[in-house]
Amino acid sequence: MAPIKVHGSPLSTATQRVIVSLHEKDLEFEFVPVNMATGDHKKEPFISLNPFGQVPALEDGELKLFESRAITQYIARDYSDKGTQLLCPGKKMALVSVWMEVEAQQFEPAASKLNWEIFYKPFFGMTTDPAAVAENETKLAQVLDIYESRLAQSKYLGGDSFTLADLHHLPNLHLLLVTQSKKLIESRPHVSAWAADITARPAWAKVLAMQKN
Repeated sequence: MAPIKVHGSPLSTATQRVIVSLHEKDLEFEFVPVNMATGDHKKEPFISLNPFGQVPALEDGELKLFESRAITQYIARDYSDKGTQLLCPGKKMALVSVWMEVEAQQFEPAASKLNWEIFYKPFFGMTTDPAAVAENETKLAQVLDIYESRLAQSKYLGGDSFTLADLHHLPNLHLLLVTQSKKLIESRPHVSAWAADITARPAWAKVLAMQKN
């Protein structure tokens, strides 16, 4: 069987989401770097894998997929007999699905905008917009208030075990924790404990190690 190939950038949060899921599943894969600085994600051969020109893309034999959250769900389902069980059986999966949607629709928009302003803009020599930071810190604080309530009831968002609902947060959560916005996490005890737990997972350490190569 052809090996799994992941096309992307180690600095891309969406690429990281896919890679950490593969490590959680103890799956071997080939990483194919895509040079976004030179626009390789907007032209062939990458554009044939994702017509929207966004990383990552995954190849598993003849199957070609894009959109990171769709890829992680494929990995979790198709390789359910491997590594960490990232999904739940029966009705429990409905709750996991709810929090997967919350991450995509509520957490990610504010978190990614904050990370763009505070982390990526300085990295690229651009100027941070304080108004955008303030606006999105307010938005994220409201989301994290709900997380604090949820995590007071269960160790993880989807229940008592680590699932995709938690994993999907890792890339943006990690960046928040190395910026001024970490105060939003650290000021909420249950959110803080959850963040410390999931960012300490060995699979995530392997993702971070890729950035140093």
